[in-house]
Amino acid sequence: MTQKSNSVSAPAPKANRPVEGIFWMVVTGLCFVGVTASVKVLDGGLPAAQSAFLRYLLGLVLLLPMIRPILAAQISRADWGLYCLRGAAHTIGVMLWFFAMARITIAELTALNYLTPVYVTLGAAVLLGEKLAFRRLAAIGVAMCGALLILRPGVRALEAGHYAMLGAALFLAGSYLIAKKVSGNASPAVVVGLLSLTVPIGLAPFALAVWVPPSFEQIAWLGLVAVFATSGHYTMTLAFQAAPVAVTQPVIFLQLVWAVLLGAMVFGEPVDIWVVSGGVVIIAAVSFIAWREAVVKRRRLSAATVPSKM
Repeated sequence: MTQKSNSVSAPAPKANRPVEGIFWMVVTGLCFVGVTASVKVLDGGLPAAQSAFLRYLLGLVLLLPMIRPILAAQISRADWGLYCLRGAAHTIGVMLWFFAMARITIAELTALNYLTPVYVTLGAAVLLGEKLAFRRLAAIGVAMCGALLILRPGVRALEAGHYAMLGAALFLAGSYLIAKKVSGNASPAVVVGLLSLTVPIGLAPFALAVWVPPSFEQIAWLGLVAVFATSGHYTMTLAFQAAPVAVTQPVIFLQLVWAVLLGAMVFGEPVDIWVVSGGVVIIAAVSFIAWREAVVKRRRLSAATVPSKM
């Protein structure tokens, strides 16, 4: 006799609307480039810590729908510590990101930002005990080669902005790893909502130490940053709901294309073939890692629903 195990329910069928998924991922890339461009317009007119603080402060209005889930959540003392640690890591990451944006080109920042998921993969293996198979390890090595193509140490002088962006990707990866750890005990609204609360609290003392009276125009641009960032995360969710990650992930490459075009046409930044080549190499490696994770997850789900013989 054959019957399905009662302990594991069959997973819902995966949506497969590739055209829709690709469309939303293209929109996502445009939104995130809009974030970068809006910050670039400020051109360092405000200190990095203050710019980051105002961006998150203006984004607090988006926190309103999350207040009820946060108040209703039963969060352990250990998880509170993780939420605070995540807020600290994210605080440092966004300050370094704003600092880098005022000092390197949009294409460089966009390309180096692709290292974040690479750091996440490494961190998950070291800190969370996830298995790091040879294929993923090889992909990480390829991504690091892409970073070397972008930076070319010893061939050109590296600026503070390059080091800041490498640090930003590292600290933001730490934030995402902690989010992965706590997401099993809380809803996305709680995880995102507490980040939106802890980051401006963490940024406040740094912002006040270097405070410069902002103009209305600067506040408006930072408000636009918050809108683009929130819209980008929402459309990314729509993309992942519409199609498998193996379809949507490679489309992220277009974000580098938009960044190069925007930097050249709007901000007069030269097109650096080494930066573009390095970005393509990193994106290829990240796309492979994402594809492998999707394959492994699909196999686990299939194994969990295999009929058991009695």
